[in-house]
Amino acid sequence: MSRPWPLPDKPWIMHQTWNDLLFAHWPIPVELLRPLLPPQLPIDTFNGSAWIGVVPFHMSGVRARGTPSLPYFSAFPEINLRTYVSITGKPGVYFFSLDAFHRAAVESARFAFHLPYLYAHIEVQVRDLHTVHYKSIRKDKRAKQGDFIGVYRPTSEISLAAPGTLDYWLTERYCLYCVDRRGQVFRGEIDHQPWPLQSAEASIEVNTLAQSFGIELPNISPILHFSKTIHVKIWLLDPLSLS
Repeated sequence: MSRPWPLPDKPWIMHQTWNDLLFAHWPIPVELLRPLLPPQLPIDTFNGSAWIGVVPFHMSGVRARGTPSLPYFSAFPEINLRTYVSITGKPGVYFFSLDAFHRAAVESARFAFHLPYLYAHIEVQVRDLHTVHYKSIRKDKRAKQGDFIGVYRPTSEISLAAPGTLDYWLTERYCLYCVDRRGQVFRGEIDHQPWPLQSAEASIEVNTLAQSFGIELPNISPILHFSKTIHVKIWLLDPLSLS
């Protein structure tokens, strides 16, 4: 199984390893989400519904191309709140927020990638190899308080999502979209192997990330996936002309 479009014809600039990742997804009506996204970005849907994802994980091996991983900069936890958009046939991710426990990474990513990174105090404990205790408390005044406290674990063997399924639609996305203060839309390409997914269970004690952006999640159990490790390459942003 391969990525749905060719790799960019320029070198990647950053490598990251994402570890002990949970995908927690809720459906949400498009009309409720539309006012909260930049108008330039078409919302992507599956069977007529938009989706909100909360994705906690921790990174390692963060490095620029051609450089080694440095101890302070190469590993830190992150949790993001996301939905999905698609432009010119390339489905991608739109981030409402990316909370990270690394002040330098937060400010660098806000500047270089126009992404809404925020500083949070995050604690991650992995017990018995697979049970993840995750606590994120936002400490950034640039957004309302949004926290996540929960425990999650995989409950199945690893499998790859089949194209055309909701599991594939939610996870197999090879770019992100963002909009700068002038309204310019950018696409950022990423690459990785197909997600090694497992079904998951989670006990979520606190989850106010969506609420901090005026999004009320439905009172239903989320769709959950776990992935132990994936290696990711990242490219510089490309400005898009949508006229």
